Amino acid sequence: MEKLNTIIFYNIDKAIRTYRNYAQRQLKENGFEITIDQWLTIKAVLENPGITQNEIGDLVFKDNASITRIINLLAKSGYIIREIHSEDRRKTNLKVTDSGKEIIKKVQNLVENNRKIALENISEEEMEIMNNALIKISENCINSKK
Repeated sequence: MEKLNTIIFYNIDKAIRTYRNYAQRQLKENGFEITIDQWLTIKAVLENPGITQNEIGDLVFKDNASITRIINLLAKSGYIIREIHSEDRRKTNLKVTDSGKEIIKKVQNLVENNRKIALENISEEEMEIMNNALIKISENCINSKK
């Protein structure tokens, strides 16, 4: 019987979870009162003006309930504001506030350092092979007709 540590998907999930835990710990240790998911959500809104909550969820791999909760917390913290859509009152437009833009800038150096540490001793060639393999896995699953 195969062992867990020989299953590629187990190792991918373990790497992702280990990295996220490390990154979250670094945020906390450096005095930032924001989560990785909140940071990703602000980035998604900043980089995609007019983005919907569903689209944010797709980008950051969260369900609607989680995104709603994250956006509520970001609005309460003053990082994002909601504006009623001019044509459809059931919709809201999300905008990143100045303090939201500031937290993104402040956290950016830490995020880059986290990535540098996580990718230490991995060559460019290994990175390219790994990235291409992960893209192929995603495409295989998306394009599967079974």
